[in-house]
Amino acid sequence: MAGTTSTTSTAHGRKVTSSGVVINPRRHVLPTVATYVGVVIICLWGLLPFYWMIVTAFRDVGYTFDTTPWPTHVTLDNFATALSTERGNHFGRALLNSLIIGVATTVIGLAVGVFAAYALARLEFKGKFYVLGIILGASMFPGVALISPLFQLFTDIGWLNTYQALIIPNISFILPLTVYTLTAFFTEMPWELEESARMDGCTPGQAFVKVILPLAAPGIFTTAILAFTAAWNEFLIASQLGPGAVQPVTVAIASFSGAQPNQEPYTAVMAAGTLVTVPLIIMVLVFQRRIVSGLTAGGVKS
Repeated sequence: MAGTTSTTSTAHGRKVTSSGVVINPRRHVLPTVATYVGVVIICLWGLLPFYWMIVTAFRDVGYTFDTTPWPTHVTLDNFATALSTERGNHFGRALLNSLIIGVATTVIGLAVGVFAAYALARLEFKGKFYVLGIILGASMFPGVALISPLFQLFTDIGWLNTYQALIIPNISFILPLTVYTLTAFFTEMPWELEESARMDGCTPGQAFVKVILPLAAPGIFTTAILAFTAAWNEFLIASQLGPGAVQPVTVAIASFSGAQPNQEPYTAVMAAGTLVTVPLIIMVLVFQRRIVSGLTAGGVKS
């Protein structure tokens, strides 16, 4: 039959088509095997420390350095120690502080970042790409260089150890990520949809709210999760500007005291780390489809 190609196998496992083309199955198998091996290595690299943290969190304090790779001497005392206020840990209050700081940082950062990203994506003005480059460069600025001036500034105005002293620096850290991510997302959205809404009688503001924002929900949702996670995990600035009543969980865990005065509270720290990390992992797993769609939407050409 015309258009068909027959193949014959050789002694070395290769296949030769009727046109004389040699097909080596190994060339197709090796890249696939290498891909799966790489995925397994990356998963083990990321999951093994988390697994060991959970194992240690449920292990009795007397067996802290037990090298058994599975849970042994299981107990919940470490979680009780982490949540107890008798030793000055105040982990529960620190969780609330981190929630307040993370939510405020995310909401304010998105409120500013959405409009900035939309302007950079839709408006044409001189120096537009320089502005975007400066924003991207700001995300690479080392946070440690800001500790001294921020400490001096917030001390002078009486903001040290307050929520605003932790929220405002976090906003400055997540804004470059927010603007850069959403700019790419808005750029790929069809401009004709907004023009059609205006032709139907919508003002520019109404077209933005009724048409653009619903379509941009995956990108905004993804950026919100990334911003909240960054604010939740921030430690360097918080350790210097909020070490007291408004300290977040990262600072609270670092200053833990254990069940025994002369013993490092490794198991209590692991228990606290488990309580902090598991909700974030659950949130990412639940919304993983939205996160992937938001991250890839801005980079796929239609």
